[in-house]
Amino acid sequence: QVQLVESGGGLVQPGGSLRLSCAASGIIFSLYTMGWYRQVPGKQRELVAAITSGGTLNYSDSVKGRFTISRDNAKNTVYLQMNSLKSEDTAVYYCSAGSTTRTSTYVPNHWGQGTQVTVSS
Repeated sequence: QVQLVESGGGLVQPGGSLRLSCAASGIIFSLYTMGWYRQVPGKQRELVAAITSGGTLNYSDSVKGRFTISRDNAKNTVYLQMNSLKSEDTAVYYCSAGSTTRTSTYVPNHWGQGTQVTVSS
């Protein structure tokens, strides 16, 4: 059974930082592309960042230069370091595990339960 368990969310002031973690089990972690999505009420879930099994990175324009995705295959864990946080980063953040197509499109297959990130003074 695949499990993705996120942690690290919370309340932070604008300009602050948070690091999200996602521990995976039930999959051969090193073979998967891992991604972080976020969703706010009334809007579609959007891809924030992804990292392939080979280490190729992809970021949404809204977080480039502020967020960093990384992975530790020995710990079956993917991270999202979020710096210079803004109020518009407030959302539920979801970890995902999936694959990358030949056209470099990320396709998620498994999801975590989500963790709330709130950026507010």
